[in-house]
Amino acid sequence: MIEKRAPGKLYIAGEYAVVEPGQPAVLVAVDRFISVRLEELAASAEAGRVHSSAYGKLPVVWTRDAEDAGIVLEHTPYDYVISALATLEELRRTRGLAPRYYDLHISTELDDTSGRKFGLGSSAAVVVATIAAIDEFYGLGLTRTERFQLALLATVQVSPRASGGDLAASTFGGWIRYTAPDRAALRAHLRAHGVEATLARGPWEQFSIAHLREPKALSLLVGWTGSPASTERLVDGVTRSDGVQHAREDQDAPADEPADYPAFLAASRDCLDALVAALASEQPEQVLVLVRRARRLLQRLGAISGILIETQKLRALCDIAESAGAAGKPSGAGGGDCGIVLVPREGGGLVEAGIESAWREQGIRLLDLAVHPAEGEADGR
Repeated sequence: MIEKRAPGKLYIAGEYAVVEPGQPAVLVAVDRFISVRLEELAASAEAGRVHSSAYGKLPVVWTRDAEDAGIVLEHTPYDYVISALATLEELRRTRGLAPRYYDLHISTELDDTSGRKFGLGSSAAVVVATIAAIDEFYGLGLTRTERFQLALLATVQVSPRASGGDLAASTFGGWIRYTAPDRAALRAHLRAHGVEATLARGPWEQFSIAHLREPKALSLLVGWTGSPASTERLVDGVTRSDGVQHAREDQDAPADEPADYPAFLAASRDCLDALVAALASEQPEQVLVLVRRARRLLQRLGAISGILIETQKLRALCDIAESAGAAGKPSGAGGGDCGIVLVPREGGGLVEAGIESAWREQGIRLLDLAVHPAEGEADGR
């Protein structure tokens, strides 16, 4: 019996821009988890099963084809868990290890009691935990960076534009700075050369990850709007919008705000570089200024793309924080889900209590979350 767990995540800044190769984002891992329990089956077993509430009452049954060239499903569409399983099974096969059957049992803390997602990266966390469990089962001896890379290879086969920032936070923990590789190039390399070769020699040049210093003078609050959002749909809508794809004149844009997508990317990079520097030099007031700037950039992106990033509840969440001297913004793609707030600790909890009270009046729920600490070295490029 092997049990692994992976934490959820929150974006501090850099969402949307991070889908472009080499564009930075700052994320944190949070102390709610998805757990994967792997149970080895008898040698006579002819199939494995994946048990998860996401699949309803019946498990997904998986087998191998006659030549051990891939896995075969009885039913259910190809999803993140199955993609992770198939990716690790291909690696196992390439490395000459004998196939064995096992069951996977998945449980989550990343939903509310009714099953609604909080927007904490459950798809990423389940991939990270599944890969860690199968790695240990077969004794593959993967490094933490290799587990991240395999998680990204599994994920982009289901969601080609996924940045991998959530995977990085779930893999490495703590506060991180992340930049994504070119996922289209990775998928092409994967199709041409397979998992092992792409892991070792794929186009990973623009991928990077580094641990950041946690701002000890600031508290992190997380508010949930109660409305789940589709990250893939929102990101796809922004990057395919005519108003974003093509630079255009925008007479209403303030001089210091981006008027098109390339300008947004440049402004986001400047903001993120300054934020990383402020965290490194322990300048909490500057961190607050930059988080507010990141919020304004998302507002402007929503305006030029026609996509609703900051919903009414997210706007209330952020405005309440700013009126209390804190800094708030949507976390992730927006359109619902969570917002994050950084609050100076010098208030002794009174500011946090005031924010929570005002949120409650707006139907916004304060989530009981803390940062999950860094795990191992961030040995990414």
